[in-house]
Amino acid sequence: MEETMNQITNKNTIHEVVDVCVVGAGHAGCEAALACARLGLETVIFTVSVDSIALMPCNPNVGGSSKGHLVRELDALGGEMGKVIDRTFIQSKMLNVSKGPAVHSLRAQADKAEYTREMRKHLEHQDHLMIRQAEVCEIITNRDLGEADAPQKIYGVRTFTGALYECKAVIICSGTYLRARCLCGEAITYTGPNGLQAANHLTASLEAHGVPLRRFKTGTPARMDRRSLDFSKMEPQHGDKRVVPFSFSTDPESVQIEQADCYLTYTSEATHEIIRANLDRSPIYAGVIEGTGPRYCPSIEDKVVKFPEKERHQVFLEPEGLHTDEMYVGGMSSSLPEDVQLAMYRTVPGMEHCRMVRNAYAIEYDCLTSGQLKLSLELKNIEGIFCAGQFNGSSGYEEAAAQGLMAGINAARKIQGKEPLILDRSEAYIGVLIDDLVTKENREPYRMMTSRAEYRLMLRQDNADLRLRKYGYETGLVSQEDYDTLLKKAEWIEKESARMHEVIVGANEKVQAFLEAHGTAGVKKGTSLAELICRPELDYVTVAELDPERPELSGISAKVAAEIQEQVNINIKYEGYIRRQEAQIAQFKKMEERRIPADIDYDDVKSLRLEARAKLKEFRPESVGQASRISGVSPADISVLLVYLG
Repeated sequence: MEETMNQITNKNTIHEVVDVCVVGAGHAGCEAALACARLGLETVIFTVSVDSIALMPCNPNVGGSSKGHLVRELDALGGEMGKVIDRTFIQSKMLNVSKGPAVHSLRAQADKAEYTREMRKHLEHQDHLMIRQAEVCEIITNRDLGEADAPQKIYGVRTFTGALYECKAVIICSGTYLRARCLCGEAITYTGPNGLQAANHLTASLEAHGVPLRRFKTGTPARMDRRSLDFSKMEPQHGDKRVVPFSFSTDPESVQIEQADCYLTYTSEATHEIIRANLDRSPIYAGVIEGTGPRYCPSIEDKVVKFPEKERHQVFLEPEGLHTDEMYVGGMSSSLPEDVQLAMYRTVPGMEHCRMVRNAYAIEYDCLTSGQLKLSLELKNIEGIFCAGQFNGSSGYEEAAAQGLMAGINAARKIQGKEPLILDRSEAYIGVLIDDLVTKENREPYRMMTSRAEYRLMLRQDNADLRLRKYGYETGLVSQEDYDTLLKKAEWIEKESARMHEVIVGANEKVQAFLEAHGTAGVKKGTSLAELICRPELDYVTVAELDPERPELSGISAKVAAEIQEQVNINIKYEGYIRRQEAQIAQFKKMEERRIPADIDYDDVKSLRLEARAKLKEFRPESVGQASRISGVSPADISVLLVYLG
């Protein structure tokens, strides 16, 4: 063993000792590294290029349907993405405002270069955190030190230049860089996104240590020179008149800026004809691409082939920043050859004379196969290795950042000898995201959607702080001041929600005139303000005219006061639905609290179907609730398991 140790710790190379090594400095890596460092752990973050920190290689925005929920939850827990986008956005919109509050989602266009600079600044100024430009090519475990029969445990990582970093935990956030290759028609380049260096060596080390990987694919559209576009043929898309910030700690007045416009146009039948005529030159349809692509973010080729009845598809032209003329062509990602790309783009109204700055391309990369992670995002077969982001099989900046934060928190807690922080499906979209990645056999890049959350009425973007701030505070990432503000806010919401049921207004002339003025029916007897708020024409703010004894919200800012009013309004308007969902959550919790022993032998559980037994052995669920969500495990199998556990 001593000889093996001497070979690993070569005296002719750098040998550093730290607490945590974070591999990759994308959105997952940044959140993971910041969390560990802020919790006092000596942390080093590795990147193939310092200039690629928090890079946005695809769409120039943060948030969107369900993704906005993730960013607000991340902020409530003490993450950084919400604060950074609040400082660097150029347009902001709250989506789905015509629908109920459960699906309202914030989305902001980013100045991509500024976002990267801002996040890098936070990393560079963070105590206990070191940035290292180097490719990690090898993980080292106790078995490499000669402990052949012991359970695997991380010892450290080695870079391509031979430097050894001994550590207590590793967080792999490799994004789309592992053995990456970019495809544009017949042209294939073995690089990561944006032409950056790929990470070509870590895959072999992971597989040698028993970590099986697979190939996934994603893609990005071309970027156009703004000066070559005719916006008069497109529909302008403006931001909200009153911007809502992502971060709960951002002053709302600081985000009321002059916003940039985006533009909407559409593909045409001519676009589709060009695509159909050149499908044989598409790597997707020619069989050149090995990886599986995302179903919910298809290329324009996929859209045309799979939806032949559609006469046109939406195309969004979005600025990449205030100091560049590059425009992102949303909705038209492609891996067709560049001559076909230019021809098809020029059939889109307003793009007849477009000039490409960057080609569209598809990118393939290695990522983790399903079934290898604990809910803490630690690998099951190597203690001390945590994983986050696209390496786990997800897609999207927001999904990556959320996983990065949780992996960082749990790596730190493991080193500190504490239990991991696990958010369940009833507590957060982050809980849904991680649970799906851990329990489901995801055969394509996973994308968060509101429809995946069973309890989405309770998991709204507006109440993320009320749901999750306590965990951020207990973890150590949320300050005492922010937590005290939350407690005051929660107290006011509870008091005012209850008081609205107690304040009764009579059927007098003043009340009838008020109701008539607001276009709603009069009342025939005494009615509580809560009953009036339930009417679609009225809300908590409006009925203040009938509520002369309404207490002044003292000791809090105007921002928090507005949030209290919003929460009281939602609590009352959706009270019946909320109670029903709370009852569903109570049932769900019973199943989640029914733990399964880690050493259970599923061969001893008689009457389990063979498929269920195999899946339970593979995924090793931690609770009966988690077991019930594994594909191939039926309700009957769960009944058998419950009898056995009883």
